[in-house]
Amino acid sequence: MVSKTLAEEAAWKFAKENRIDLVTLHPGPVIGPLLQPTINFSVEALLKDITGTGAQTFPNAVYGFVDVRDVAYSHVQAFEVPSASGRYCLVERVAHLIEAFKILKELYPSLNVPEKCEDDNPLLPIYQVSKEKAKSLGVNFIPFEVSLKDTVESLKEKGFFLMCLD
Repeated sequence: MVSKTLAEEAAWKFAKENRIDLVTLHPGPVIGPLLQPTINFSVEALLKDITGTGAQTFPNAVYGFVDVRDVAYSHVQAFEVPSASGRYCLVERVAHLIEAFKILKELYPSLNVPEKCEDDNPLLPIYQVSKEKAKSLGVNFIPFEVSLKDTVESLKEKGFFLMCLD
């Protein structure tokens, strides 16, 4: 994370010194259908939890999720929209992991997802990330529930599941 921050700071400094208009896109954990035959870090963690190879508890954590299709669209729009400038946070929904697992359990009742938090502390609060600037690029975020379902369906299609899901 530090290297990404330092790289962005250097890019902004260079852009300012050279009077270049810069656009940076900042997606949260990326989920959704897989294009490639391998899985990214965000989806790998989810896969471990829903296939039972991960822990039987989930971390007390909150993430700002975004669909890969929205990230791709945002990259195209950042080039095509003349007014695009500055930093764009790409987050459809900020959710606690328990919310993601509840949605997955509703969609796929046979999944053995963790149901208990790893600690007895109160669940971390949900924070908000504004979508307004991203919407100025024409982004209409794919709902979190759709992204989760499409992630699982893509994992099934690519052979990452050896079990039958409801």
